[in-house]
Amino acid sequence: MERNIAFIALFAALIAALGLLPKFTLLSGIPITAQSLGIMLCGTVLGAKRGAMAVVLFLALVALGLPLLAGGRGGLGVFASPWAGFLFGFPVAAFATGIIVEKYRKGPLNVVAGVAAVIGGIGVLYAIAIPYYMIAADKGLLASTLIMAPFVPGDLIKAIIAGLITGALYKARPAAVLSRS
Repeated sequence: MERNIAFIALFAALIAALGLLPKFTLLSGIPITAQSLGIMLCGTVLGAKRGAMAVVLFLALVALGLPLLAGGRGGLGVFASPWAGFLFGFPVAAFATGIIVEKYRKGPLNVVAGVAAVIGGIGVLYAIAIPYYMIAADKGLLASTLIMAPFVPGDLIKAIIAGLITGALYKARPAAVLSRS
């Protein structure tokens, strides 16, 4: 139990730390950050439940006003923007990524984790973020999808990195990859 709490807190801190990496903003206004890599790692390393809990802890800290999002943003206001669909989708994405890694045990873990990160950390996340943006920004499906499409290549790179990190961590310290315990 205490070990789980420590891992959940550690991964919430990891998501925050990844937000400190330099970001760049596209013309659409969305900052491209490494925080979604942290969401993917929560699922691939911690598994579904613990990964989602780490993300919920992170979002609770953001809601309390801590400037943990990229660019030093925090507070309840970030949950009211058209881009908040990503925030609401983060725990679901971590859960989906984790459930895939937990259930699919065939093949090398780095490949399984990478595929899980693509399905959960990109597919599920955008399945929540795009409709939310459509409603909040009063845009159509095509327009909303086109606005978010430039982020997919970077997210694919993050999914590959998540798979490689998870596989390497499992080789070095198998007990640390809770999604496989």
